[in-house]
Amino acid sequence: MDDYTIFMACLPGFEPLLLAETQELGFDTSALPGGVEFTGGMAEIARANRESRLASRVLVRIGEFRALHLAQLDKRLRKLPWSDWLRADVPVRVEASCTRSRIYHQKAAAQRVERAITDIVGAPLATDGLRMMLRIDDDLATISMDTSGEGLHKRGFKQFTGKAPLRETMAAGFMRQMGYDGSQPVLDPMCGSGTFLLEAAEIAAGLAPGRGRDFAFEQFAGAAKLHPVPPVSRTPELRYFGYDRDQGAIHGARANAERAGLGDWCQFTCQPISALTRPDMTPGLVMVNPPYGGRIGNIGQLYGLYASLGKVLAEQFQGWRVGLVTTETKLAHATGLKLEAGPVIPHGGLKVRLFQSAPL
Repeated sequence: MDDYTIFMACLPGFEPLLLAETQELGFDTSALPGGVEFTGGMAEIARANRESRLASRVLVRIGEFRALHLAQLDKRLRKLPWSDWLRADVPVRVEASCTRSRIYHQKAAAQRVERAITDIVGAPLATDGLRMMLRIDDDLATISMDTSGEGLHKRGFKQFTGKAPLRETMAAGFMRQMGYDGSQPVLDPMCGSGTFLLEAAEIAAGLAPGRGRDFAFEQFAGAAKLHPVPPVSRTPELRYFGYDRDQGAIHGARANAERAGLGDWCQFTCQPISALTRPDMTPGLVMVNPPYGGRIGNIGQLYGLYASLGKVLAEQFQGWRVGLVTTETKLAHATGLKLEAGPVIPHGGLKVRLFQSAPL
């Protein structure tokens, strides 16, 4: 069970970042549209889910073959190693898609997979079961399993989210674009639920992003042989600062940090942009996800906010680098800072970009 194709999906535009991250983790990955691919077994599946900050989910391909009609599909499905992956006491659900193929009835195709699984393994069917995916494209049938369960941006600690939160996987990707390696202090002047700071502190602490949650692969047949990864422990150092004018956001962000075991690494203060001052330490990163018109409010009312932010940063944060996330190039320019635009990344129906500066 160590030579299966594993696909790690990510946000479009993050493929080069995920490729670099997974290679640093020791996986022999290659980039594909929408993610990266490599070969491995259950141990690699577990590490990919627990240790990647950028992957959205991890899929494993358990079979691929040509099928020109339903009888042929049924026959070849029954030759797959279902018992290597599935248990009789764990429900499954099957999703099917058919494009440009002689098998065109998706429901009938899905039923063939369901019958093969129930006949061979005895696993029951349920709408909340392990997700099995059949895709038939140009008569090529590919059967994959979702090994993650909930999306990997759900780390398991951020119970408070606030308005229009940034996904953890997206925050981690933007910080990687900034070259963050855990050694620099990080400040967020509009921190909301604290996503940038929690990701930064976890990286510095050497904590696996998936250490506090469950995964679908833990219900697979071979999961009992896996051993949990011991946590990395490093001495806390206060280098992560969050500010927000909303007291509720500050309380929520602080609680998120405590749940993640990062309370001693992070400091959260309720104050407006106008009161922002630089911490007394070596320059680091200012990471900020301000409101933007498609997300919160009228875009015309936001130019003043961006201008005020840029003025404070220019005056107070010499030597620091700025990473600003927004949908609007004009808003980024309103800061008055020299910002370079990164690739477009989809975010909840919007298209955002990271605008980053050289040291101020």
